[in-house]
Amino acid sequence: MELSEIVKAAFEKAFPGEDFGGVRVVPATDPRFGDYQCNDALKLAKKFGMKPRDAAQKVADCMDRACFEKVEIAGPGFLNLTVSGDWLAGRLGELASAQHCGIPQKGAGKRVVIDYSSPNAAKQMHIGHIRSTVIGNAIDRIFRSLGYDVIADNHLGDWGTQFGILIKGYRELLTQEERDNLTVANLEKCYVLSAAKAKEEDGAWKEACKAELVKLQQGDRDNLALWKRFIDISIGEFDRMYAKLGVKFDTYRGESYYNDTMPGVVAKLQEMGLAVESEGALVVNLEAEKLGVAIVRKSDGGYNYTTSDLACVKTRVEEYSPERIIYVTDARQQLHFRQWFSIAAKMGYSDVRLVHVPFGLMSFQGKAISTREGNLIKLDELLAEAKRRAYDIVKDRGGDERLAEQIGYGAVKYTDLSHDPITDIDFSWDKALALEGNSGPYLQYAYARVCSLMEKAGGADGAHGGSEPPPGDAGFVVSTTAEKRLALQLLEFPGAVVRAAEAYKPSVLADYLFQTAQLYSTFYQSSPILKSEEPVRSSRLRLCGLFGTVLSTGLGILGIETPRRI
Repeated sequence: MELSEIVKAAFEKAFPGEDFGGVRVVPATDPRFGDYQCNDALKLAKKFGMKPRDAAQKVADCMDRACFEKVEIAGPGFLNLTVSGDWLAGRLGELASAQHCGIPQKGAGKRVVIDYSSPNAAKQMHIGHIRSTVIGNAIDRIFRSLGYDVIADNHLGDWGTQFGILIKGYRELLTQEERDNLTVANLEKCYVLSAAKAKEEDGAWKEACKAELVKLQQGDRDNLALWKRFIDISIGEFDRMYAKLGVKFDTYRGESYYNDTMPGVVAKLQEMGLAVESEGALVVNLEAEKLGVAIVRKSDGGYNYTTSDLACVKTRVEEYSPERIIYVTDARQQLHFRQWFSIAAKMGYSDVRLVHVPFGLMSFQGKAISTREGNLIKLDELLAEAKRRAYDIVKDRGGDERLAEQIGYGAVKYTDLSHDPITDIDFSWDKALALEGNSGPYLQYAYARVCSLMEKAGGADGAHGGSEPPPGDAGFVVSTTAEKRLALQLLEFPGAVVRAAEAYKPSVLADYLFQTAQLYSTFYQSSPILKSEEPVRSSRLRLCGLFGTVLSTGLGILGIETPRRI
């Protein structure tokens, strides 16, 4: 943030030769104390052998007064900072005309791989898939907004024991019509029926399933053709769901993609002395790091997720040379990621930053999501219900089904993104679709109100639609407290995007947008806009337009659409 750099420069001028990289300013907790506060003089005074207030005064004497109208020392050594009107007006003008809405292109020339969603082939997506998909896509969009070259990869579950069960079931448990018109729903039905037969006491079906799997693994032409058909049908269904959510992937590389790489990875671990035999299996001992033991080849010669993930990072590093690879998965997998991240570093993959973004569990209206409890809601059904409920809200206002999709799907996404990923959340229709409070529809409605205001300002023909103000004086005149608080909040937008990326938390940006919308509401209610005299009228319209731009850009980064009318 620019103000932190200005204050940091004052510290460096006051105390030459010292490192002040950690100096930060934060918004004041109370407008009576100014616009911003800094308590670093209080924290660093002992290092300088000075009283905190004396250290703060020395910094205040070196402060750039073109930026700050008032610099005051408070309490034991806090710096209270009030920005100047000219500085604020200038910065608002710069933000209004800036490319990328002022978001710094910190990622230019850098590549990031983001691994998210990762459903299992031959199964329908359900509500349990929503978190990885929505959180991962928001992080994807956040990094793209910062200029990173992002590779979004969907690491499908497309290999393993289940395909022997599926192939056997497909041939003997589905009707000819179901085979001819194969869907993911039919495949899921086939798996359930075949898996149930595999549990029969004589074990014959189970052995037959194993035989089909072996044939597949050995490259049997018929089984490979069936497997490929299953995968293609699955991806077609997944893409249908992703299209509704506005999610796109650059690559679909499932576990099968790395099959040929895994033996070499294990051989390298053995050569390096990292993998040793234990009860017939090959393991990497991580006890010294309190991470237990990681199996990299099972006693039957098969590989597991640890081996697959190591093969995956090897391939990604060699192909993409990424600065970092981000994995968005269930928090219950945290030990697995800590284990194989440690092994990857020992193998020499320390130049790429490996990041695990864990997320908590989702329940639905107070009930745990569970197949056994009959509460495993299909994603298609969830989105259809979201659209139906949203249509009930907008139909009396002249809204159509497209608007219902924008609001309903946005509500589902925002319900997730407004929470810290690591927290468990309970999905509630009443909260998700509320037009008041911290919800997607509330923010979408705030944007629609700005568009309506701009249309009124531009005349009855609505020539100046969207959130763009009508032409006129390009300057800003900020006078009231509510106006200034909104203006200062808008200047925080680029920083909010950066913080969301640094924390891998879309919730940081969601929180910022909700706070900004609340400040806009306060400003709108307390400050006449269309009835104000010039130049205040034009300035306030431009402030409203800038709010609309920031809100629309921020929601877009979260993957949420902003309809102009609700």
